Amino acid sequence: MTKLKESDLYQPIQKHFHKQGYQVNGEVNDCDLTAMKEGELVIVELKLSLNIELLIQATKRQRLTDLVYIAIPKPKRLRSKRWNDIRHLVRRLELGLITVSFTTKTPKLDFAIHPEAFDRKKVMRNSKKKRASLVKEIEGRSADYNVGGSNKTKIMTAYKESCIHIACCLEKHGPMSPKNLTKLGTGDKTPSILQKNYYRWFERVKRGVYQITDSGREEMQKYPELVSYYSQKIEENQEGSAPR
Repeated sequence: MTKLKESDLYQPIQKHFHKQGYQVNGEVNDCDLTAMKEGELVIVELKLSLNIELLIQATKRQRLTDLVYIAIPKPKRLRSKRWNDIRHLVRRLELGLITVSFTTKTPKLDFAIHPEAFDRKKVMRNSKKKRASLVKEIEGRSADYNVGGSNKTKIMTAYKESCIHIACCLEKHGPMSPKNLTKLGTGDKTPSILQKNYYRWFERVKRGVYQITDSGREEMQKYPELVSYYSQKIEENQEGSAPR
C-alpha cells in the first residue's frame, strides 16, 4: 500500500463540502482547507496523526471561526482508552474531528466530533462518583508517603494503610475478630480486607478470628513511618487490654 500523505486527506474532504454547497479552497493563509457558504467559514487542518502541533494549529484557527476541524486517517483502534482520551481533549478544546478511512476504493469520512461549546460543569456532574472516590482515597491517607510523578515504584494507598493499621493491632494484641479490630479504629472495611486478604498478610486461626502471618509481619516492616504512626495511635486510643 502506498504511504499516505497529508494531501491525500484533502480530496475526500473537499468533495464532501462541495456536495454541501460550500466553496472549498486549499492552502489559504496557512489554513490547509477552507470551506465557505453564506458567510459561514469552516477551517480544516490536516495531519497524518493527532499531535500537539495539530492541536496548536487548530486552536489558532479558532481566532477566525468557531467551526474548526482537525482531520486524520482513521485509527485502527477506536475502542482504546487513548482514543477516548483524545476525543475528550478535542471536545475540551471545542474542535471538530474528522477521520478518513482509506480501506476501500473510495475514502470514507466520519465526522466523529463537531465543534461545539464544552460544558465543563456537565462533565463534572457526570464524574461525581470518580470525584467521590478520589476524595475518599485522599481522606483515607494519614500523610503523604508518595512522590508525585514516580514510575515503577510501590504506591502507598489508603487500602494499604488500612492493612498496616490492622497488622499493627494484631501484632500488639494477638489474634482478633474484625468486629474488635473495628472498635480499635481500623475502619469499616476491616472484615472485607481480612476476608479477601489481598496482600496475604493475614490468616484465619478460627471462625471469625484472624492473626498476622510471618510474611505480613516481614512486609509491614518495610513501612517504618506508618508502623510507628499506627503503633502510637493504638497506644493513645487503647486503654487497658484490647477486647478479645
